[in-house]
Amino acid sequence: KAEDDKQRDRIGAKNGLESYCFNMKSTIEDDKVKDKIPPGDRKTILDKCDETIKWLDANQTAEKDEFEDKQKELEGIFNPIIQKLYGADGEGGMPGGGGGMPGAGAGGPQQGGGAAPGGGQGGAGPTIEEVD
Repeated sequence: KAEDDKQRDRIGAKNGLESYCFNMKSTIEDDKVKDKIPPGDRKTILDKCDETIKWLDANQTAEKDEFEDKQKELEGIFNPIIQKLYGADGEGGMPGGGGGMPGAGAGGPQQGGGAAPGGGQGGAGPTIEEVD
C-alpha cells in the first residue's frame, strides 16, 4: 500500500510537470497572448518547455522530488515573464501569485497556477498514466 501511494505521488508529480509545460506552451502560443510577450521571453519559455519534455521522456523513472524540483525551476523562470505580461495587460496580478507557489508540483489544481489563463486548451495535452 505504501509503495502504491509513493508510485501514485511520483506519477502525479510527473504528470503535473508535463501538463505545466504543455499549458505554458499553449498559453504563449495563444493569439491573445502571443504579441504581448517579447520574442526573447517566448523563446526562453518554448526552449525550456521542450527541454523539460525531452528530459521527462528520458527520465520516466525519476523520483517525485526530481519532478517537483524541475517544476519549481521552471516556475522561477516563467512566473516573472507571466507577471510582466499580466502587469502590462492591466489585469492586475496573476491568480495564485508569483513567488514559487507553495506546494507546487504536487499534481493538484495549482499545476498551472495562473500560467495558463483559460486552463488546458486544446486536446494536445499530456497523456495520463494510471497506477493499478
